[in-house]
Amino acid sequence: MEKNNYQGALQQPLNSGFGSTTTAIEVIDGIDLTGKIAIVTGGNTGIGLETTKVLAAAGATVIVPARDIEKARLNLKYIPKVEIEPMNLMDPGSIDAFAKKFVDSGRPLHLLINNAGIMWVPLERDGRGIESQLATNYLGQFQLVARLWPALKQANGARVVNVSSYGHQFGPFDFADPNFEQREYQTLVAYGQSKTASNLFTMELDEWAKAFGVRAYSLHPGTIYGTELGRDASIELFKEMGYYTEDGNIRPEILAGLKDIPQGAATTIWCATSPMLDQIGGVYCEDCDIAELDSGTIGQGNGLESRGVQGYSLDEQNAKSLWAWSVQVTGLPFRL
Repeated sequence: MEKNNYQGALQQPLNSGFGSTTTAIEVIDGIDLTGKIAIVTGGNTGIGLETTKVLAAAGATVIVPARDIEKARLNLKYIPKVEIEPMNLMDPGSIDAFAKKFVDSGRPLHLLINNAGIMWVPLERDGRGIESQLATNYLGQFQLVARLWPALKQANGARVVNVSSYGHQFGPFDFADPNFEQREYQTLVAYGQSKTASNLFTMELDEWAKAFGVRAYSLHPGTIYGTELGRDASIELFKEMGYYTEDGNIRPEILAGLKDIPQGAATTIWCATSPMLDQIGGVYCEDCDIAELDSGTIGQGNGLESRGVQGYSLDEQNAKSLWAWSVQVTGLPFRL
């Protein structure tokens, strides 16, 4: 039986030959996706848009579910082989409707890239009472995978790629109070919890899905300049964190450590297409390679971010408990 990644057992770099400055186009060079079908959430802006462009250029048909259809059409109008469908990750009914339409089409799904996410937002809850970052960044992923599972199995070789973040280091999953009903809401703690959940889900999904030819990966794309992820954050907050000067300009040393969008999409594309991952899954990746397990000694870079993956986001019991919680909250009897 293939090894699993419980407790980070597989978190060892493969020496892929790529790195932090590698672009998505460089990663996919020589890979032909003709006849493959991909779904990319958030695929009309930021690194999701770059992911869509690169997959389509390699021959894939790419379906982009979007909240704002007109914006998606505008951003995607020059990209061939792209289909746009309505979906809102904060609305479970819209996830079900999108997935049902795809499954009913009878097509296999070779790549599901859960790229969409939010950050820096004030406290908000969906109709079920789920905190918005947890609902969008994780629970929507869980529901979408569950609903698209028949199409993933049908592909006879599929990958699920969950765009997580180094921000999982901001906090573990709080099983006692995941929706901040008793504790004070802190937006970065909520963000960290949602990304920890994504890592745990990825690992547990891969453990059970690999028997059906489906592998799963989570990743940190890097800290990226030019995306919309920080649109809800104030300049004052960035000043407090030391990213901006008092006159409102990003600090040069911070800017020097940021990735551009083509670099930011590279690890997603590597997880989705690299033959180096054909026999391994459930791992957390960064800079187009498997990340190291963070023992507290990994280098801190320019101070903007840490590297590596925290053990609590790869813990077997946490993963199984999260799966059970997710089934309960969504009402989905997700059995692989």
